[in-house]
Amino acid sequence: MKHLFYLFVLVFLSSCKEPIKNTKISGPVFGTTYNITYHSDINFQKQFDSLFGIINQSMSTYQADSYISKLNHNEDNLVDSHFKRVFDASKDIYKETEGAFDPTIGAVVNAWDFGPEGRIENIDSLKIDSLMVSVGFNKLAISTDGNNYRITKPGATRIDFNAIAKGYGVDVIGEFLENKGVENYLVEIGGEIRTSGINMDKKSNWKVGVEMPHFDGSQSILKAIALNDESMATSGTYRKFKTDANGNRYAHIIDTQTGYPSKTNLLSVSVIAGNCMTADAYATAFQAMGIEKVKSFLKTHPELKVFLIFENDQKEFETLSLNGFPEN
Repeated sequence: MKHLFYLFVLVFLSSCKEPIKNTKISGPVFGTTYNITYHSDINFQKQFDSLFGIINQSMSTYQADSYISKLNHNEDNLVDSHFKRVFDASKDIYKETEGAFDPTIGAVVNAWDFGPEGRIENIDSLKIDSLMVSVGFNKLAISTDGNNYRITKPGATRIDFNAIAKGYGVDVIGEFLENKGVENYLVEIGGEIRTSGINMDKKSNWKVGVEMPHFDGSQSILKAIALNDESMATSGTYRKFKTDANGNRYAHIIDTQTGYPSKTNLLSVSVIAGNCMTADAYATAFQAMGIEKVKSFLKTHPELKVFLIFENDQKEFETLSLNGFPEN
């Protein structure tokens, strides 16, 4: 009876334990913010920050001693495994989109002054043409060098992974959590999202929002959708743009064929894919491609779900869901 009593006490005490709640961690990263929610009582913030530092060291064009900065300045051509993963994915998507996604457009993006400040000055067709000579991801090659990798590129070519690296950072955090046995999580960096399992606190799928375009910088949600073991990324032209001396507005998505800002009525493209790196890259590519090319492209890519927000001829907002993008 004594053993039965102790057993009863142990069972009773274990049943009185507080259930595990989601842990929520947020902070600044990659020039934006991150929000991570996962079902565990372990705080992984130090590990997250360490991973962010490693990714910045690999691919941040704002960090002078990063692998990508040294590569762009022809100081060194060795890169790490993170760089290689993004390089390989970029090469695949470059080919699939026939160059609409091209990370070597970086020098042209800079020429159009898409930094945090400033206006477009002294840009003309001669300058654009001279910069476009160095554009083309097919001009790059990668080879193994011990535990690292070596990039071969034309001296003037500048690589910029900003249209894919943020999504990759989301994937790295998701993969870390999975390696720690965490099955239910949502990782968001600057609006790019990866989910796994469900929201255990609410016992429901993860809910995420698709924003309504606003040129004045305000924010509102057009609709909320459920994601389950999926990633979503959004590219919009309604926030990041520049004006020239004549008041003309230029979106930050550069046409990789011409070197000029893409002329499109697309305001926002949201892409759902199996991982966030892929979703991030295609969201940017689709902005440059335009509605009709996107519709044609998706006929042979059923794995991508896409939601478009655009202006019609009357300057009114319209939406289009493709390949089963969820309605709610």
